[in-house]
Amino acid sequence: MIFTIPCLMGTESLVADELIYGGFSGVASRNGSVSFEGDIADGARANVFIRCGERVLITLGSFHAGTFEELFEGVKALAWEELIGKEDAFPVKGYSVSSVLKSVPACQSIIKKAIVERLKSRYGQGLPETGVKKQVQFGIIKDEAALYIDTSGAPLYKRGYKLSQSEASIRETLAASMVKIARYKGREDLYDPMCGAGTIAIEAAQVSLGIAPGVSRSFACESFGDGWKNAVSQAKERAKSSARAEKLPIFASDTDENAVSLTRENAERAGVLKYIEVFRANAVKTDWSERKGVLMCDPPYGVRMMDQKSARLLIRDLGERTASNTSLKKYIISADDRFEEVFGRRADKRRKLYNGMIKCDLYMYYK
Repeated sequence: MIFTIPCLMGTESLVADELIYGGFSGVASRNGSVSFEGDIADGARANVFIRCGERVLITLGSFHAGTFEELFEGVKALAWEELIGKEDAFPVKGYSVSSVLKSVPACQSIIKKAIVERLKSRYGQGLPETGVKKQVQFGIIKDEAALYIDTSGAPLYKRGYKLSQSEASIRETLAASMVKIARYKGREDLYDPMCGAGTIAIEAAQVSLGIAPGVSRSFACESFGDGWKNAVSQAKERAKSSARAEKLPIFASDTDENAVSLTRENAERAGVLKYIEVFRANAVKTDWSERKGVLMCDPPYGVRMMDQKSARLLIRDLGERTASNTSLKKYIISADDRFEEVFGRRADKRRKLYNGMIKCDLYMYYK
């Protein structure tokens, strides 16, 4: 089988590295996704272990679809019966970008009809769709259609430790990507002085301790049959056996007491509270002059939380408080295109990332 892992733009190389380091075969990157080759065990292992990807999809095939007829015939030609049983449910969802076929509802309807026709030719007329749910996904980009079945169910950023979150909580997969970019492994101090829901600190702790991101959640593929169910169980057991327990120099703080409480609750559910020091503090009143290690945060930037003027004052003050300390590396994500000007100095390196649908840059200061 060929699997596809959609990912946030800018994180493709991180997902590819995870797959290569994890021993997966046939790894290939493209804009917004990474693919690999494998069997059921590999699909289960990817769901449990991949930190930076959004889902694990089984790839059915791809083809040119400039008309609805081409879309119908292309879908009908795929071997849906190999993955969808006679009684299985197969709802369809997806997207179309820069393509002639712009109407997503129309594409959904055509794809559904084509799958039904294919399955009827194999199973006969009765398709009750009362059985296991096999979510069909499609993507049409520049008239090229790709069809998939989702093995993850809930997206991979839903690790299971955030039952609720702060107003502008960073996505878990993006926080893990920031930790990976910084190459943080728990050997030096890490500070998140605007922790919100604690996502960055929690992901940093799980990376440092080798705690697999999917070890405590369920996946859609566990209902696909005993093969998938057993493969996921084995992957989780392997993950549990490889996790470590050791003291970590990770500090999460926020000026909001509700954020501090939320961080503690989330860290407890994630199994890392005893490895993180969580406390209330004001980032711009903290003395950073003697701190060493890494400052990593997702401050408000006037999009989902705080107005832009207030957000820029916060960034300005943080820049002033940390300016004299060149021993403290800084990794700060922001959607404000004037960030460097407001912060007070140019970054050593910038990397384009997306926080959900918000285009951002990760500003890195490490020289």
